[in-house]
Amino acid sequence: MTSDPPLDPTAAFRELGRIRLGDTDLAGVLDQVTHLAARSIPGAAEASVTLIRRGAAETAAHSGPSALAIDKWQYELGYGPCLDAAAGYTTIHVPDVSAEKRWPGWAPMARDAGIGSTLSVGLPIQEQVTGALNVYASSPDAFDEDAVGLAETFAGYAAVCLANAHLYETTTAFVGHLEKAMAGRAVIEQAKGIIMGQRQCTAEEAFAALAKASQDSHRKLREVATDLVMAAAAGHRGKQNHS
Repeated sequence: MTSDPPLDPTAAFRELGRIRLGDTDLAGVLDQVTHLAARSIPGAAEASVTLIRRGAAETAAHSGPSALAIDKWQYELGYGPCLDAAAGYTTIHVPDVSAEKRWPGWAPMARDAGIGSTLSVGLPIQEQVTGALNVYASSPDAFDEDAVGLAETFAGYAAVCLANAHLYETTTAFVGHLEKAMAGRAVIEQAKGIIMGQRQCTAEEAFAALAKASQDSHRKLREVATDLVMAAAAGHRGKQNHS
């Protein structure tokens, strides 16, 4: 169970709004979301965020061991409140775990983990990614209507934050791949120029020579081109030193 002091919901929303995506990664955002939820939703003892990507569910962040254990149990069996909430973009409230019968075996496991009531709110994050904010309480009937409404409002804030974080992470990765591809293309063009100068051949013939060297050495074309450019640069520096 979380040992952090309770936090006023308004203050929690302000904290969500202060998250700067350039200062943290998606995991960091999710960690802040779960801890803010556990501290600001009345009755909450622990919280977690379930993410479902390419059909695989995982607990991307959690504020305590009970939340993680209950989530993992659902993933292993393929059913449970957090998975249903994520799939249906809906809110699933279990007021009393002991009386719950919708998911065979789930209630005894949750009760053994020290949980008396649960609340899962679906998070429509992105087309390929869905999820749920899961809130766990140690006693039955811990979440009244106001708490449920607050959790849904909190989840709305969290969903926007998570969607932006996912977009930021995806875009950053794409830019990184693009920069790497452009750098690779640039060095290949440099290597072609060196070969054309050495052999007095066409660009097509220079590229064919690079491709053959790549095949013969079982190395990537970019690596062969990089070695050629570096060797040419070293040779040029050597000539300058001797002049």
